[in-house]
Amino acid sequence: MRLSYQTIIVEKIDGVAKITLNRPEVLNAINTTMRTELYNALEELKKDDSVRVVILTGAPRIREKEGVKEIRYAFSVGWDMTEAMQRPSGEGAPQIDLMSYIENYEKPVIAMVNGYALGGGLELALACDFIFASENSEFGSPEIDRGFMPGWGGTQRLPRRIGLPKAKRLILTGERISAREAERIGLVDVVAPMEKLEEVTMEFAKKLASKAPLAVKAIKEVMNKGMDLDLQSGLKLEQEFVAKLVQTEDFREGIRAFLEKRQPQWKGR
Repeated sequence: MRLSYQTIIVEKIDGVAKITLNRPEVLNAINTTMRTELYNALEELKKDDSVRVVILTGAPRIREKEGVKEIRYAFSVGWDMTEAMQRPSGEGAPQIDLMSYIENYEKPVIAMVNGYALGGGLELALACDFIFASENSEFGSPEIDRGFMPGWGGTQRLPRRIGLPKAKRLILTGERISAREAERIGLVDVVAPMEKLEEVTMEFAKKLASKAPLAVKAIKEVMNKGMDLDLQSGLKLEQEFVAKLVQTEDFREGIRAFLEKRQPQWKGR
């Protein structure tokens, strides 16, 4: 099934929704329309119980020059600079809300990066639960070379993911790193050959989609909130959520399925 948007494409299959950023002519630069459509699509998918996992990816730019096809791959190169020039200072700040919304989304979100993930594109990937990348991908925060800084959460999420010194180096120098280097420092979770990326990502997404949805939602919320708590407060929060889960139909179904040696049939109740 495919829903209609101007700047994104939404597809659903086997419990997984794939949202493709679809402004390939500008390497999927993020403008206000795309931001709004991403939010609206995610809101709709939240209501769809058949969707358990969301994948974000980007469309490639394909051009023909003198009979030769030229393809440039990009997840996103970040904030649309044409729009940035037209906005008063600081007007782009509300976009961080989209990143926080994705970070705290009740269903797992996977960034499937094929090509450039730069600036706001990197920040969008950082807001996701997992980052899968093709071997040809590049990551970086070039804002310093434009006279500004990451403003969609990059200065906060990147250090939490890879450590403060490494994050400072990337943000202060604006240098780009390869997918393999990004994997080495913990920025990327899985690197795959370009032709295998979607297969590998979908396999992982379908595995997540097969798990108990209420438990997945609870685990994600507890772990995200726990990052900002001391250990004892985090343990207390964990027990509060455990107490809720053991009252659900899915918990009883999981126990029955285990005892009966069969696959559980989750209801999300």
